[in-house]
Parts: sequence; C-alpha cells; structure tokens
Amino acid sequence: MHLQNKPAMNRLLSIELQKIWKNKASKILTLTYFILLSFIALIASVKFDIGFFKFHLAEMGIFNFPFIWHFNTYIAAWLKFFLAIVIVSMTANEYSYGTLKQNLIDGLSKKEFILSKFLTVVFLAFGSTVYVFIMSLILGFCFSSYTEFDIVFSDLDYLLAFFIKLTGFFSFCLFLGILVKRSAFALGFLLVWSILEGIVKGLLIFKIFPESTIGYTITKFFPLEAMSNLIVEPFSRLSVVKTIGNQIGIQNAKDYSVSYFSVLIVLIWIFLFVFFSYKILKNRDL
Repeated sequence: MHLQNKPAMNRLLSIELQKIWKNKASKILTLTYFILLSFIALIASVKFDIGFFKFHLAEMGIFNFPFIWHFNTYIAAWLKFFLAIVIVSMTANEYSYGTLKQNLIDGLSKKEFILSKFLTVVFLAFGSTVYVFIMSLILGFCFSSYTEFDIVFSDLDYLLAFFIKLTGFFSFCLFLGILVKRSAFALGFLLVWSILEGIVKGLLIFKIFPESTIGYTITKFFPLEAMSNLIVEPFSRLSVVKTIGNQIGIQNAKDYSVSYFSVLIVLIWIFLFVFFSYKILKNRDL
C-alpha cells in the first residue's frame, strides 16, 4: 500500500477516529474539550459592579478584532491537555489491548500505524483551530468595536501558531505514548519533563548566564518552551493594563507577534517526535 494514496490515508484516519469515538472515556474527554472551548464565550458575561468600581471584560476590548485572535488562541491552548490525554490513551491502549499486534498481523505496517496516529494528531489540531476560528468570528462580530474586513482578518497568524502549537504538543504526547506504553506513566513523564524544563530554564537564566541573554536563547530550543513561545500572553496588550503600567512607571516593550523562528523550531520537533516514534516502534519486539 502506498502511503501517498489519499484513500488509504483517509482509511487510516477513519480507523483511528472510530477507536476514539467507540472508547467511552476518549469520547467524553473530546466532547468536554470542545464544550470547554465554547465556554470562552462566557468570559463576555463576567461583570462586577461594586460601588465606583466597574469591571466588564467584554468592554475592555478582549473581543475586539484583531485582538480576539490572540486572546482566544492563547486561552484555548490551555485546554489542550484534555486531548493530550486522549492521544496518550489511544496510543497506550494499543499495547494494553493487544490491538497493535493484531493490526500488524492483519497487514498494517508499522509506518502506517505511526502515520494513522499522526494523521489523528493533525486532524484534532486542525479541528480545534477551525472551531476557535468560527467561535472567534461569532464573538467578534457580537462584541467588537471594529468590524471592517481588513481589521477582522488581520493577525490570523495566531491561528497558524495555535495549529502548530497543538500539533507539536500532541506529537510529543504521541511520542511519549509509544515510548512509555502506559498512559498514566506517559502523562507523568510529560509532567516531569515540563518541571525539568522549568528548572533548567531557571538555572540557565539566573545562575549560569545571569548577565546575558544566552540563557533565554538556549531555552527557546526546548520543545515545550518553543511551543509556549508561539503565542505569548495577551493581557498586557489591553489598553487598561497599559494605562496602569504607565501610571506606575512600567514600560512594556514586549513583542506580541507570532515568532516564526519558534514556528520553525516546533516544526523540527514535530518531525523528530514522529520520526523517533517510528524508530522506537520499528525496533521494538511486539
């Protein structure tokens, strides 16, 4: 079977999606993820009126075009852990239930197996991106003060960054699922890795290179750090936050644009995660 054959790729993806949908836990987690994405809209209803103090998030401009693309992709990215559990589980379950060995006996190659998992990763990341795009358009047209065409569709590179960020993170989860073979241990490894990255980052920046930017430069190549750098926090962009900062003498020179250097780093990591997933599976006795 040629992997470049589109019907074959569609079949591989269809098989994986059926596995997710027929697994009760995976189906619940996936639905929960998309439902929670919808709850971003509830932020618009956050409103406090206490005497002279009035706080209404929607009126602060968080749903203004084009800022909404930055805000919604940043918030939505925090929910990726729900799908991370699904991806780790769907990979680890292949070992636990013996379906991987059976699939190989039935004629599925190891390369096709990894491809089917990666296609699922890309599909879930793409589906999330389309969902955030549609939801942001609806919220923007409901609350934004600016609805001109060129303003609405500017800064869409945040959606590209969101897609690549999810694809990178899910590819990492796929790699861990193949490497560790147990979902709980794979998720634990993910947590340990994130802690280790934080510790090493702190040592490089504050201990080893405290007088230069070398530490920051090195950490940009860490996988989770590179993914994090794709979409920086948007809150300090808000005019009300800038006003407060100026009043207390804090100047903000942060670059909020999507870093295409980070995009390149994450793309390289995606390739490495998928490549080593295949190498591990290829050399492993099942």
